[in-house]
Amino acid sequence: MTPTQRRRLLLVVLVLAVAGVAVALVTAALQRNIAYLYTPAEVQSGQVPADARFRLGGMVAKGSFKREPGALLARFDVTDGDAVLPVTYDRILPDLFREGQAVVATGRMANGVFVAEDVLAKHDETYMPKELADKMGQAHTKHQVPATPPATGTP
Repeated sequence: MTPTQRRRLLLVVLVLAVAGVAVALVTAALQRNIAYLYTPAEVQSGQVPADARFRLGGMVAKGSFKREPGALLARFDVTDGDAVLPVTYDRILPDLFREGQAVVATGRMANGVFVAEDVLAKHDETYMPKELADKMGQAHTKHQVPATPPATGTP
């Protein structure tokens, strides 16, 4: 192997190593920033890894919103129709945040309470994120009792 060929080989190996490190760094950054969407029933059934950052989706339970007097700390419950999960949030809530409305909150579980870092409220009366609507629909169909088929005989 000539010295020129060695330099080329070394350059190719070096470029491949740098590309591999770049791909590894990008993959690690993306994994750290991914937040999966879960419903309260999925959280309570233990499907969420401990200390994981995730998105909680559902409806703000009616009659559950409470705010500390003179503070930003808000407490409310999020429900998917099957389970209810308490949530705390210590920032300004979106203008469209209301009881009975869809909400998606990003945060972590702490002592059985979801501590939200960010809260998003739906923007009109008919919209619900597709992923959340699908999960809530699945939660309700899992718990429905199948209807009994009509009798097929003569009396």
